[in-house]
Amino acid sequence: MMYETVTKKTGILYVGSEPKMPVERPETPPIYVSTANIICDMDDYDNASQGNKYYYCRTANPNRDNVADAVSFLEQGEQSLVCSSGMAAISTTLLSLAKAGDHIITSNAIYGETIELFDRIITKFGMEVTYVDLTNREEVQRAVRDNTKIIYTEIITNPLIRVVDIDSIVDIAHRVGALVVVDSTFTTPFALRPLEHGADIVIHSMTKYFGGHSDLTAGCITGRNELMKKIYADYLLFGTCLDPNSSWLMLRSIRTMEMRVSRQFANAKALAEALQKDDHVQYVNYPSLTNHPQHELAMHLMPNGCGAMLSFRVEDNREKVNEFMHRLKLVKYLGTLGGYKTTIAHPATAFRFEFTPEQLIEMGMEEGLIRISVGIEDVQDLIADFRQALTVFAKAK
Repeated sequence: MMYETVTKKTGILYVGSEPKMPVERPETPPIYVSTANIICDMDDYDNASQGNKYYYCRTANPNRDNVADAVSFLEQGEQSLVCSSGMAAISTTLLSLAKAGDHIITSNAIYGETIELFDRIITKFGMEVTYVDLTNREEVQRAVRDNTKIIYTEIITNPLIRVVDIDSIVDIAHRVGALVVVDSTFTTPFALRPLEHGADIVIHSMTKYFGGHSDLTAGCITGRNELMKKIYADYLLFGTCLDPNSSWLMLRSIRTMEMRVSRQFANAKALAEALQKDDHVQYVNYPSLTNHPQHELAMHLMPNGCGAMLSFRVEDNREKVNEFMHRLKLVKYLGTLGGYKTTIAHPATAFRFEFTPEQLIEMGMEEGLIRISVGIEDVQDLIADFRQALTVFAKAK
């Protein structure tokens, strides 16, 4: 035995570190939880530090690289980085690609915490941010300046489910040499791949559809090698990498992602159509509906499905909305989205302490607006659950 000459105090630190037999081509990749790999000598370290072997987990890890390869495959990008959350991916990208004096154009309807990032962090480092309606080409063009370096957008806005014409945004940005960074969380690579439309960087909160089971927190960044090399240098310093265990679980979730999201897209379309016919519903926001203001654009950009997010409006009555939530038997209120079970959220409540009631109404977040993240249940069960709960809004005789 290798450690027979040392004491038990020392031997127990080393024994059992190596497999007893060769481990060849396991069907499922193992989890590489070690924070570091042994270096043979100085030459070996030089080789490792140039990216030719694994030696420190924050720098590179096999499980994380496996996920990055899967994301690059789905997005048809050259390289991906996997982060500890969606916000880590957004922060790392923006702080890496923009500098003091740069101007960023973004949507006035993006994820709330991305707005906080712009207002509290980005501007603190001397960058300027302009919020516009990215569905209005003329408004975007008017916002462009000589120092505009990034247009940051989502494809589907939250919670009003408006569609941004990514082709138009790319055209405007690239005419002035600006980059287009897209948060494509709502669309997923199975609805739309922004890089194929000319975007420079695509970001996902993998916590949502990539993970899909409401038990993982992660994010990713994908783009061409030139930009990703620049982002990677800061990514290492920010320490926003995903841990090996979560990476392993994420890859497992990605294997079934297409089946999940395809079912979610189909369910969302059917549920939107059913809600639109319900007498208690004032209107439904979902791009496949022919009365959606950007229906034709959505069908052009997303012929395989318009995502699994929709919203609808009922009576602006807080008590009745609460009772509606209580009456739902399957669907639950959840502060996230993209899981395999259908959930709802109340946008006005989510931002009640950040904005005044007047601002919320101006942003379209009335008390009667409810957002749905559609899951993979039998859609008839979902429709029945919403129908019975919506009867709380029946007019008193």
